[in-house]
Amino acid sequence: MRFKAIFLAGALAVTGQAVAQESQPRELTEHEQRMREIYRNVISFRSARGHQQVDDLVAYLTSQLSAAGFAPEDLMVTDYDSDGEPTQGLVVRYRGDGSSSKKPIVMLGHMDVVDALPQDWERDPFSLTEEDGYFFGRGTLDNKYGITNLTGTFIRLKEEGWTPGRDLYLVFSGDEETGMISTRAQARWVADNVDPEFILNSDAGGIGLTDDFTPLVQRVQAAEKTFATWELTVTNPGGHSSRPRSDNAIYELADALTKIRDYRFPVQATPLTRSYFGALGQSMPGELGAAMLAFAKDPTDEKAIAALQANPETVGTLGTTCVATMLRAGHAENALPQSATATVNCRIFPGVGAAATEQALRDVIGIGNVAFKLMTNVTESPESTLRDDVKASLASSLSNRFGKAIPILPYMESGGTDGMHYRTLGYDTVAISGAGSRSQDMYAHGLNERMRVDAFYNGLDHWYVILKELAGS
Repeated sequence: MRFKAIFLAGALAVTGQAVAQESQPRELTEHEQRMREIYRNVISFRSARGHQQVDDLVAYLTSQLSAAGFAPEDLMVTDYDSDGEPTQGLVVRYRGDGSSSKKPIVMLGHMDVVDALPQDWERDPFSLTEEDGYFFGRGTLDNKYGITNLTGTFIRLKEEGWTPGRDLYLVFSGDEETGMISTRAQARWVADNVDPEFILNSDAGGIGLTDDFTPLVQRVQAAEKTFATWELTVTNPGGHSSRPRSDNAIYELADALTKIRDYRFPVQATPLTRSYFGALGQSMPGELGAAMLAFAKDPTDEKAIAALQANPETVGTLGTTCVATMLRAGHAENALPQSATATVNCRIFPGVGAAATEQALRDVIGIGNVAFKLMTNVTESPESTLRDDVKASLASSLSNRFGKAIPILPYMESGGTDGMHYRTLGYDTVAISGAGSRSQDMYAHGLNERMRVDAFYNGLDHWYVILKELAGS
């Protein structure tokens, strides 16, 4: 949802040995060829707000699943009105034989993307481009990688004739990046009609890699911050630009935004965030690793706090953050502005709440004529538990991929995902993406989003191993 500050997660790269061999053409298996084709087609849909192509993407996915043997009654498409724009959700049921006597498992993903302007990109963002060892395109990571991998895994298992011991569901939303109308409705439907044992999300988590592509840690999103957006508006009588007045809506709004820029919300630490930094800091080199260890030991350590807050990958873990993301002001070049509005997006630390955050911003600004308008239907979600069976299946997947054990580390997401709506309904919901990357390869929501080519292929067994272990009959 919007920018996810996924530290050391993103497009999966591989070990140094594999990277050294990447100049050699890869001979693709039949499954890899098909998955690349699905990936290419999924990327080609401009499933961003304003383009109304989510339904085209749904039609494509259902055609692929139907061809693999999924019955029409197990492919459920639902229409939604997402803040005035039509979108769709897709639910896919993989029927089990009930032999495990366990409740279903639900897997999440979102089909929509943040829009990308082709004129700003070096390559067409809605054409899958392979170049310099990467796949480029909007959604290559967020979250069409997850959609492709889950869909392809269901197709692969179905064509193998595998029958799970419990029902499995894919639940794909159509407006995660915007209104989350489909997400909320789907979560309620899942609670009323499926009542799963737990939820697995493809849209966060992932494998953190060092600069030389050595796997460092598998991150598991067990909590996420609260998403809230305000519009801050200053109004003014305006007038002729040749007769400036001492009060000006644009200047006053700029003063308010400068104060927000300079403000730091109180540092907060939970057992989850401290254990995350304590574990990751042991293998993170340099000043950043030392700061992680110091903060885990003493969350009041000012030097450690300064180092962590200076890093975009870790600043969101230390507390609430608010940042201006959009502006609009004035109505004519020769007129004084009658209004100026800024969009301020906040990622609120669990337990703080939107009301307290708004009050903090009002206090920081200290300007009485700045009007606040909350634009978000705020959802505050609790922390989830990483179950032993999920952790064991994830360990099996990692061992299968890397030939060795990789540390598995729960963390709090700085951004937001569909998972929050399932946590609020009482379901343990963890995100265990099979993606991973170096921090410098993270471009989700930005220009030239990418995923490493070897990463794509080497991660195709991720969900296959996990589902076989969790839902074997």
